[in-house]
Amino acid sequence: MKVEAYLMMDGRADEAIEFYKKAVGATVKMLLRFKDAPEGTCKPGSENKVMHGHMMIGETGVMISDGYCNGAPKFEGFTLTITAKTDAEMEKLFAALAEGGKVNVPLAKTFFSSRFGMLADKFGVHWTILTGQ
Repeated sequence: MKVEAYLMMDGRADEAIEFYKKAVGATVKMLLRFKDAPEGTCKPGSENKVMHGHMMIGETGVMISDGYCNGAPKFEGFTLTITAKTDAEMEKLFAALAEGGKVNVPLAKTFFSSRFGMLADKFGVHWTILTGQ
């Protein structure tokens, strides 16, 4: 069994996909738009929005959708975690994801990692990033 996160971007999925491609090297494996679905399954004006997408971030699959297309995604109660191999890689990923977002826990050395930090990206998705031991 595997569990994957499904990000509901509420109308901002294309923007988020481009951001994650640049910030963490995400690669899109599948992208279906609402216009690809049987007729009558999407509200007018959302034909070009993302109905379902699947990205790979490193070795992890992350699904993404525009959902109801209201333009106000809100994420609470979870965090996506990246374990980087080096401090340099971790710092690069942290800086890229923090662009336009909010750092909640600044980068620091901890008892369990040489570098650790937490942030919410510009879409409100929470990330924990650390260097693996």
